[in-house]
Amino acid sequence: MILSEWLVLGLSLTEILLLCLVAVFFWRLRASEALLSKLRDKQEELLNKLRFNAQLEQELVSSFASRQAELAALDGALAKRSAELTKILKQAEDLCRSPRFLREVVAAAARQGRTPAEIARETGLSVEEVELLLEQARGR
Repeated sequence: MILSEWLVLGLSLTEILLLCLVAVFFWRLRASEALLSKLRDKQEELLNKLRFNAQLEQELVSSFASRQAELAALDGALAKRSAELTKILKQAEDLCRSPRFLREVVAAAARQGRTPAEIARETGLSVEEVELLLEQARGR
């Protein structure tokens, strides 16, 4: 073989080798593009999840703030109600200890047939006080 044939053969082999290298390069390029596309999809999915989580967190924070405001309002209402009930309870205790009320309770118990000792035990008064109240009730 002559030099020109060897040269043509060498160039042909080089061209075939370059063609194979180009084919391998494009094959790897296509694989890289597929991988890059997958990564982009995963990144977009992650960003969507992050947006969703941020939205949920914002809703949770706003819900927490509104619940705190509701609790503060309920606490105020409860304190007001407690003060009202304390006032009513004090009035009831004062009423229970008033002489007129005690007279009525003792007279009602006597009408039911209870003895002065029983009435004294139930009302927390002494027997003498019960007898005095009964005398006052009879005198009227």
